[in-house]
Amino acid sequence: MTSEQTMTTASSGPAGAPATPASVRDIIVDAADRLYYAKGIQSVGMDELRSAAGVSLKRLYSAFPSKEDIVLAVMERRHELWTTGVSALVDDAETPRDRLLAIYDYLAGWFSDDSFRGCGFINAFGELGGVSPAVATITREHKASFQDYVADLVADAGAPASLAPQLAILAEGAQTTAAITGSPEAALHARRAAETLIDASS
Repeated sequence: MTSEQTMTTASSGPAGAPATPASVRDIIVDAADRLYYAKGIQSVGMDELRSAAGVSLKRLYSAFPSKEDIVLAVMERRHELWTTGVSALVDDAETPRDRLLAIYDYLAGWFSDDSFRGCGFINAFGELGGVSPAVATITREHKASFQDYVADLVADAGAPASLAPQLAILAEGAQTTAAITGSPEAALHARRAAETLIDASS
């Protein structure tokens, strides 16, 4: 499963048994993730989310006292998916150079998915970053985490530290370009540019 894609709905337990509190939260987050990513956060009301999650409004507010709490839980989920997804492909690469380029291979797979609507963090920041300090903070933390991850890969490759922010910006720009154009080619262009930068830094 690619970065920032929704996870499968959590099991409600044995047949006929009520869902556990943890799985109810997962079900709500899964439904919110799908709706927010496809339609935008502000356009999805709590009634629509309740219906999609198949829970009562009381159960929904019991799990998440506010809509912002749900948004933050969705963003935390997307951070986990992004981190595990990228690192899984990078870890499969054989050389330090290939590990750096695997980031763009990962993006290519994500961009090719029919559900791709851009970076969920950029989307959320665009909608709520100006009015929700919590959303702005978690977005910045997510992006900083990726930059640190690229910096570690660059260090492992023995390349200059200045290469890391350049490669990170290529990946970020590719996400925005792919979302606007609706084409996965942005990942290929970013990969070729990354190859040029990596080779020039050798």
